[in-house]
Amino acid sequence: MEQLPEKKKPPYGRLFASMFVISACTFGGGFVIVSLMKKKFVEQYHWLSAEQMLDMTAIAQSSPGAIAVNAALQVGFYLGGGPAAAVAVLGTVLPPVVLLSVISLVYAAFRDSLIVATLLQGMQLGVGAVLLDVTCGLAKPLIKKRDWLAIGIMLTAFVLSWVLKINVMYIVLGTALLGVLRAVLAAKKSGGGQRE
Repeated sequence: MEQLPEKKKPPYGRLFASMFVISACTFGGGFVIVSLMKKKFVEQYHWLSAEQMLDMTAIAQSSPGAIAVNAALQVGFYLGGGPAAAVAVLGTVLPPVVLLSVISLVYAAFRDSLIVATLLQGMQLGVGAVLLDVTCGLAKPLIKKRDWLAIGIMLTAFVLSWVLKINVMYIVLGTALLGVLRAVLAAKKSGGGQRE
């Protein structure tokens, strides 16, 4: 990916603050934070396009490690190179590290608390709604472009995972191979058209 021109690079302070607040207010895993990153960086600041965020999400999901950290690393690097990537990752990692450190000190007291268990069950419902929002938001550009192959791959991946209970790793590898194959065929097609 090409980096943005120098004058369009976001201030490090704003990038750090954005990632810190998103990370601190996010419960439910990487896809939830990706949704909030999309709202902040695509819809509010216009630092990225929806398609770029979709690509970064796909790479973050298929790379080893936490999705949130992978996505923050990519967004930061795209916006401002290595220093911005470090700032974005620090903003993402700092809130959970602090929160988990505090929780570990009082874990024994909260472990069997009915109130805490009830709160966590309620949060699961909210997380489910946010994940549905993420899925619809990331699928919308594909549907608008009427990219039937991508839509078909997405629906097939859903059926393989949800209905047939196939390991997600196999699905990710399979869709990655399909993406590479599609890119190679598109490159050959465009190269063939130029020679004519």
